[in-house]
Amino acid sequence: MSYFVVLDDKRGELLLVAHRKAGLWLPPGGHVEQGEDPWAAVVRECREELNIPAVASDITGERPLFLTVTRTRGQGEHTDVSLWYVISADAGTLTSYDEEEFTAIRWLTPDQVLADTLDSMDPHMHRFTRKLVQARAS
Repeated sequence: MSYFVVLDDKRGELLLVAHRKAGLWLPPGGHVEQGEDPWAAVVRECREELNIPAVASDITGERPLFLTVTRTRGQGEHTDVSLWYVISADAGTLTSYDEEEFTAIRWLTPDQVLADTLDSMDPHMHRFTRKLVQARAS
C-alpha cells in the first residue's frame, strides 16, 4: 500500500479524503501492483484519484517518510503494510477527486489533524503528522 499525503506547503495544510470503503478520513493512496515500484504507484494513484501530478516533496523526495502495518476496517478486512509519501500541491489546483472512492476531501492544518480523534482517521495519522511537522522544521 502506498499512501501519499498531499501537503500545501504555503498554507501548511494536509489533504485527507473520506474513504467510502474504510469509513475513515485517510490520505489518498492505493495498492502497489505486483512488480510495481511503490513511488510509481503513488504517481499512478495520484493521477487516478485526484487528477493531479505527483510532485515529490522537498522534505522526502521520492522516498517514504513513514511505514506502518495496520489491520483495516470495513469491507474486505486485511492487513496493510503502508509506505507514507509526501507530495506537494497547491490546494487551489485540486478541483476534482474520484467520487467512487471518496465522499469528500478536506484540507487540515497539522494542529487540526492532531485535535481530531483517531476514531475517524487512520490510527497512525497522529504519529505521521508529528513526524511531518518535525521534518518540516529541520
